[in-house]
Order: sequence, then structure tokens, then C-alpha cells
Amino acid sequence: MTDASRVSGLTAIVPAAGIGSRMGADGPKQYLQLAGKTILEHTLARLLSHPAITQVIVALAPHDRWFEALPVAADPRIVRVEGGAERAFSVLNGLHVAQGEWVLVHDAARPCLTHGDLDALIAAAMGCGGAILGSRVRDTMKRSDSEGNIIATVEREQLWHALTPQMFPTRTLQRALEEGLLLGATITDEASAMERAGFTVRMVEGRADNIKVTRPEDLSLAGLFLSQQA
Repeated sequence: MTDASRVSGLTAIVPAAGIGSRMGADGPKQYLQLAGKTILEHTLARLLSHPAITQVIVALAPHDRWFEALPVAADPRIVRVEGGAERAFSVLNGLHVAQGEWVLVHDAARPCLTHGDLDALIAAAMGCGGAILGSRVRDTMKRSDSEGNIIATVEREQLWHALTPQMFPTRTLQRALEEGLLLGATITDEASAMERAGFTVRMVEGRADNIKVTRPEDLSLAGLFLSQQA
């Protein structure tokens, strides 16, 4: 397995063009305040402080008026690209300017990523050709019909929640996304594009505190995790 501490020249792509409607905020959720900074600033700081990452590409909405005001926007390792209406288009725009042979794609609203998880992901991905962070499903899983009635209990063994970052060879991921989009495939994350293209993707168990801020209650939880990590 690759020693992640010896890897360098990785590119990270952060899709940040969404509006986060479920937060009910006046602006995009990635610009909400969390422990004295925006969520996006925390997320970018975790990536920029890792020694293997030398370029961070941020995909922004065409009329984003918030990012330019952040101190991190002046970091020379930051590259801005225009985001798309869907995540896959934002990632693809980032891949077009990615310099590294390998790329990490990380959600803008996951500010609690640790270097330990990054190290484990990098080592696994470079050892097998592609990997993503995930957490094992611990609760009983149910499948319902359209009216909310339970129709089945799903076996939870070997079921995972997909997290980010997700790491793949840059040009391989680019081709997988381009082919999937051209054929109108449903691409929910980078791994789904790679799976569709016939590649095997490794799951790497990550920390439970690598949460995505999606709803208002997640904000206070993320703040708690950041304080505990500090």
C-alpha cells in the first residue's frame, strides 16, 4: 500500500455551486458561519493544510458574490471555475484544469474532514486505482413505497453511507463523467460514474464526524465536532 505521507501533487476539487435549499438560509449554505468562519473556509483549510494537496479547484455558481470576500480566495493554490447546474458538471469543469495525476473530490459542506481520513483514502486509492470514504450503516434499513408504507427490511450487512473525498486518477474520472453525461446516465457521485464505466471502487471506512451540513441542526453538530477535533 502507498505511504500517503510521501505522496504529493494531488488536486482537490470542491463543488460549491449549490444553494443548499434545505438549510432555509438567505444565501448558499457553504457561506454560513461556523466557529468564526464560513463552512467553506473550514473545508478548504482542511484540504490546503494537507501536504499532498498542491491545487484546490473551487467550482462556484456563475453569480457567486461571496467567495471573493473570503481571505482564502487569495491563496495561490486556489483555482476558480464555473460550476454547473448539477454536481457532475461542476466536477467536470474542475477536471478540465486539474494539474495532478490524481484528484480528490470533496463536498463543500463537509468541514470536519481529518488528515487521518485523508491519509487512509490516499493510500488506499493509489494502491487499488480508486477509493472513497464511507461509513458503515448501523441502523435497521427499511424500503417504503411512495406513500411511506414499509415494503421491505433491507439487510444492512455490507451497506455503506458514501462520504467524501472520493479519489481517482484524474483523466480516468474525466472520461467516466463525460461518457456518463453524454448517455444521460444518473450520476449521484464520482464513484457512480466510475462504477458505471466498469471500474472497481474501494470503500475506506472514515470517521463518523465527517458529516455534511445539510439541515439546520447539522450546523451545531459540526461546530461541536470542530471543537472536539481542536
